[in-house]
Amino acid sequence: MYAIVETGGTQIKVSEGEILRIPKIETEINQRISLDKVLLVADGQEVKIGHPYLEGVSVEAEVVGSGKEKKVTVFKFKRRVKYRRKIGHRQPYTEIKVSSIKIK
Repeated sequence: MYAIVETGGTQIKVSEGEILRIPKIETEINQRISLDKVLLVADGQEVKIGHPYLEGVSVEAEVVGSGKEKKVTVFKFKRRVKYRRKIGHRQPYTEIKVSSIKIK
């Protein structure tokens, strides 16, 4: 069984027992969260698609940790005018472990 949820402006495929990195959520470690914006649920034979979200379906997860991704270098350059800008960015994430997909 798997589901597609929307969090932080991205759509992520989740299944039970999986550990994922999602865009940062302000929570503490070992806290349980519920992801309610479920777009699709599939269990092998049946597929339910929301318009835009499914009602009565949620994904329960536990926060395992948080951190920052690897650094991405942004380099801007314009030729012949001595214009160079080098900027680095590290995107924060929250690591979760999916416990269950609940269908009411």
